[in-house]
Amino acid sequence: MFQQFEVTSTPANGPARLARLQATLADQGLDGFLVPKADAHQGEYVAPRDERLAWLTGFTGSAGFAIVLRDRAGVFVDGRYRLQVRAQVALSHFTPVDWPEVQPAAWLREALPEGGTIGFDPWLHTMGEIARLRQGLEGSGILLRALDANPIDGMWEDQPAPPAAAARAHPIELAGLSHEEKRADCARALSDGGARAAVLTQPDSIAWLLNIRGGDIPRVPVMHGFAILHQDGAVDLFAAPAKLVGLEEHLGKQVRIAPPEDFAPALKALEGPVRLDPATAPVAVGTLLEAAGITVVEGADPCALPKARKNAVELEGARAAHQRDGVAMVRFLAWLDRNTREEAAAPLTEIDVIQRLEGFRAESGELRDISFETIAGTGPNGAIVHYRVTTDSNRPLERDNLLLVDSGGQYADGTTDITRTVAIGQPSGEHRRLFTLVLKGMINLSRARWPEGLAGRDLDALARIALWRAGMDYGHGTGHGVGSYLSVHEGPQRLARTGEVALVPGMILSNEPGYYREGAFGIRIENLVVVRAAGPVPGGDARAMLEFETLTLAPIDRALVDPDLLDTEERAWLDAYHAEVARVLLPRLDESDAAWLRAATAPI
Repeated sequence: MFQQFEVTSTPANGPARLARLQATLADQGLDGFLVPKADAHQGEYVAPRDERLAWLTGFTGSAGFAIVLRDRAGVFVDGRYRLQVRAQVALSHFTPVDWPEVQPAAWLREALPEGGTIGFDPWLHTMGEIARLRQGLEGSGILLRALDANPIDGMWEDQPAPPAAAARAHPIELAGLSHEEKRADCARALSDGGARAAVLTQPDSIAWLLNIRGGDIPRVPVMHGFAILHQDGAVDLFAAPAKLVGLEEHLGKQVRIAPPEDFAPALKALEGPVRLDPATAPVAVGTLLEAAGITVVEGADPCALPKARKNAVELEGARAAHQRDGVAMVRFLAWLDRNTREEAAAPLTEIDVIQRLEGFRAESGELRDISFETIAGTGPNGAIVHYRVTTDSNRPLERDNLLLVDSGGQYADGTTDITRTVAIGQPSGEHRRLFTLVLKGMINLSRARWPEGLAGRDLDALARIALWRAGMDYGHGTGHGVGSYLSVHEGPQRLARTGEVALVPGMILSNEPGYYREGAFGIRIENLVVVRAAGPVPGGDARAMLEFETLTLAPIDRALVDPDLLDTEERAWLDAYHAEVARVLLPRLDESDAAWLRAATAPI
């Protein structure tokens, strides 16, 4: 299943494309242009057609943006991509900018002290994003102008066609609720909030609401489209009709299908108030409604929170998917151990690792796809948080060093995401010390209990405190939400300093602290967890409390654990976790892999 998707730009061709764009800006009387990693649906992942940032700059990370001025271009990336961006862009022409430490408004104020006009594609930026940027530019003389056409599309001669994969029904046996029930519940909440309709632009919201799945985005089973949810529960769905052939009976008469070109006229014909989520709705949608005199009320996507709160059927599916995925991971880890014990004449490479791991997942017979591009980084490649191997970067596994493998599967009953860091050969004392500090953070968060009403930002520090005490940290959030056979990155819940949504039962999140030493190695340990109600504690009060249930089932490399750095409760947690992994997975393994797992899960 491993494939090296074509990269639409390299450091070598970026400068010429940048020069063409700068010339176009000058012709249009613009001083700059915003180039986001985004599409009109504002999901995290985009189709090849919408990889404008990669085409222009060469940077292929899942998040970031560029600001192109006539005399310079900044590529803004967060802590996950600080190393990657420097390897992928022509540093003579593109300047990496540390974001969010440096905000775009501040950068523009410094770059354009006399003011200027910055163009942007109103379909590729959310209302909230542009509102914040305008606020940051107040008094600077810098204006933002929405453009009718994206200049990059006019330059990109071989731009791929829009995706056109067929959609399919997601059965109620896996969804837990019918789309009639979901539409009624969301419409009721919409009406209670005083809105007559809500515009849905995110593909995962539409997929969840209508119990459909698609194939328009690599690794994410969603369909591109827009929808309008009305207060009576009816939905107008705007998508290429060819994608929905055969789904008429599933969708029913209350879901009316129309081609995408009918979306804008339908917006103009609505009766307000209409709810838009400023965090996800493109500027163009708000502009169309306001130009038609329709009242817009800002509010959260009505599907976001219900989608995040998995029902009992979805949670059972998640548990089943993780048991299946755990078998594949154990078979992979056993294979890796057998093939790296002795230094071979032809050592394994990162691509060998990816191909074998994806093969073990596929052998279950139930894998629909991997849930994201598998990360396998040995030595210095492991220090690149979202490293993506290519035939050029592919390294042999380094003896006496570490291998970081971050991977996941898409199954019809659940989405998985797991990271394991393993020692190849003999780990050093420093490897073991740092790995154990990361493990302490993962265990600390796994064991957390907290009062109802707290958000991810309130728990994030639990995973970092052992590293903080040692004077270290990691530059990414501790955890993201995960969908139910949907996106491996799902909001609104997060375990991060920016996670402001209260955690509630049914939310699935990742627990993945890490440590990265540039030029040397990376460490990350990741399990998926689900929020659940916590039972009473003897002597405690009657306060309602929450806790995590761990879903992921795979051993943690005991060769990298320094038991002296774990306290009694941490050692007990690790032994209990390994005992549970063995209990669930041993009956599913052949004797060779079962023997390996027994040794891998022995008490610490």
